[in-house]
Amino acid sequence: MTDTHATPPPVSDAIRSARFRKERETSWKRLDALVVEAEKRGVRNMSYQDTLALPSLYRQAMNSLSVARAISLDQALLAYLEALCARAYLVIYAPQESVRDALTKLFTQYIPQAVRNSALALLIGFLAMALGAFTGYMLFFDDPSWFYSFVPSGLSDGRTPEASASYLRSTLFDDNPRAHEMLGAFAAQLFSHNTQIAILIFALGIFVSLPSFALTFYNGLVLGAFFAMFVKAGLGYELFGWLSIHGVTELSAICIACAGGAQLGLAVLMPGQLTRRAALRARGRDAVCLVILAALMLIAAAFIEGFLRQTVQSTELRLAIGWGIGLGWLAWLMLAGRSGDGSGKGGPA
Repeated sequence: MTDTHATPPPVSDAIRSARFRKERETSWKRLDALVVEAEKRGVRNMSYQDTLALPSLYRQAMNSLSVARAISLDQALLAYLEALCARAYLVIYAPQESVRDALTKLFTQYIPQAVRNSALALLIGFLAMALGAFTGYMLFFDDPSWFYSFVPSGLSDGRTPEASASYLRSTLFDDNPRAHEMLGAFAAQLFSHNTQIAILIFALGIFVSLPSFALTFYNGLVLGAFFAMFVKAGLGYELFGWLSIHGVTELSAICIACAGGAQLGLAVLMPGQLTRRAALRARGRDAVCLVILAALMLIAAAFIEGFLRQTVQSTELRLAIGWGIGLGWLAWLMLAGRSGDGSGKGGPA
């Protein structure tokens, strides 16, 4: 009758495995304890002696693992050493960076560098907005009924081509007791609308940039038609100031979101010497940084809308604040992180 039970390992192998473990187990346990401490507290919080011992013990464990594999010791010991060495490797060689350090690099290096790496994509975003605004402006003066094709009813809030100049002016300044309430609701609607547009613009950019361009162009149509209506009522300068205080930031954010989407589209359309997958990976770092920047600017624009736009009643002051904030964004993005530009990367690898 055939024996169905597994054949036990030779006694000599078992003795050899036990002797191997006994000779080295003390250093393994020491390494295990240091790895656990590093995982809980971080390497930076360990003592100098422990930090010094960690790489030495790791090398010893790697030597033990190599020997164990060569002489085919028991599988349980091999699994233990492989897991221990993998954990020690991550503790020693993985980036030891705090959340604060990562955020500092994001804002002082990665985002500004991504903007400077994305000239063509940014040109696409701002050109789409400018062309849309020009087209909407010209079409309104050709036929004011185009206004209803471009501007959603929820955004107009009574601001239509039929509205009187006095009513339109009252929506720009605190000329009536309902102005704060009306414009607060309008600001919330506009922020929600622009946020949705920005997300769609970025997400659809991978389709050869065309949907991103089209959505940004459409947002420009809305802006152009809206501006033309106030110009026709003799309030173009006043509207320009009213829009500038938050629009310099908010509309730029939409164009930057378009640029983020365009980066993905350009990777598909013009991968250069890389495969499309590699091009998407390379441009994707900059694209992610751009969409983070766009989100940050939209949040900033929401605060400006909520706290500054209606408390500041002077058109000149609105212009100064809006374009001053715009210059602040520009200075940050053009000057920060210059020392790391040579890497050619706008974000973490």
